[in-house]
Amino acid sequence: MTGKRGIALVAAAGLAVVGIGGTAVAEPSVGQAGRIDRQVLQRALDDLTRTGAQGVQVRVVDGRHEFTARSGTARVGSPRPVPTDGRFRIGSITKTFVSTVVLQLVGEGKVELDAPVRRYLPGLLPDGDRITVRHLLQHTSGLYNYTSALPLDPEGVVGIRYKTWAPAELVALSTARPLDFQPGTGWSYSNTNYVVAGMLIEKVTGRPYGVAVEQRVLRPLGLRSTSVPGTRTDVPGPHAHGYIRAGGQVVDITEFNPSAAYAAGEMISTTADLNRFADALLDGRLLRPAQQAELLSASPATEDYGLGIQATGLPCGVTVWGHSGGIPGYASLMVSTADTKTRMTASVTSAPDPGDLAGRQEMLMEVFC
Repeated sequence: MTGKRGIALVAAAGLAVVGIGGTAVAEPSVGQAGRIDRQVLQRALDDLTRTGAQGVQVRVVDGRHEFTARSGTARVGSPRPVPTDGRFRIGSITKTFVSTVVLQLVGEGKVELDAPVRRYLPGLLPDGDRITVRHLLQHTSGLYNYTSALPLDPEGVVGIRYKTWAPAELVALSTARPLDFQPGTGWSYSNTNYVVAGMLIEKVTGRPYGVAVEQRVLRPLGLRSTSVPGTRTDVPGPHAHGYIRAGGQVVDITEFNPSAAYAAGEMISTTADLNRFADALLDGRLLRPAQQAELLSASPATEDYGLGIQATGLPCGVTVWGHSGGIPGYASLMVSTADTKTRMTASVTSAPDPGDLAGRQEMLMEVFC
């Protein structure tokens, strides 16, 4: 669940989840990095942990070359390095999976992109006759962002970490407020849009949206380390721990009930699985041509946000596509060039704090420029 910013900036802000410093630990490469200077990239990762992150892991694909890098430790007080195959909460990258499923349903004639939400979820939204499916996926609905009504300050997060939220409860937090703007007349990042999109998938398919994601995306691509946890509070398999600062103390927030995020940000994955997903999605292997074009229908009017994926121009002139994510204790990034020849996925564990981390811009520039 992240805010309104381009990928590069969200990478800067999303990876700037400042917390407890860690020890820099270099990771041998899976292959030679080709044009990318791994020493420069490693220094960027070390800068992240030196200036506050607990741990960071990155996976880069550059043409035929693939390699991993890491810095920091998996847990406060432990010398164990961040596992490069470790799982982590991906936050709002969940939205890209959800949008993919909705667009598949559009391609099958089961959902109309420009149909009102009321057709599929009657009575859910007071303005459901004016808000369309497209508005949801592109953040142009005007729906108030429900997470702004949640106690997501560090102390508040600790208080609700085990609470189970029903999707309708989350939507009600939004509809209790007026629209931010009339549907289709503006753009504002709102997690409410994707909660409604998840509910729409469930209504149309008759199954939990996570089952649809598994059957339509995870299983066909062999993403065995990616999951939709529902109310499960742990992170299964190898993983680094996530932390926040609350009441002046460092709190391990790894255990967290992600129902507060639902289809806007609850999923768990790995850098390898996210790399594979980005490759398949941008390569057109998950959507029909018409829906692929809709996926990438970004414009300045929508902050270059398409349907669940965003374009960002880097200072060197390269445009990348992807999404970032943030959920208590974890920040994540999935970025690729349009031709998928260069891809980067990353996870940072740390304690959110207003501040900046060194190294994040250098990391992006070294990989993509």
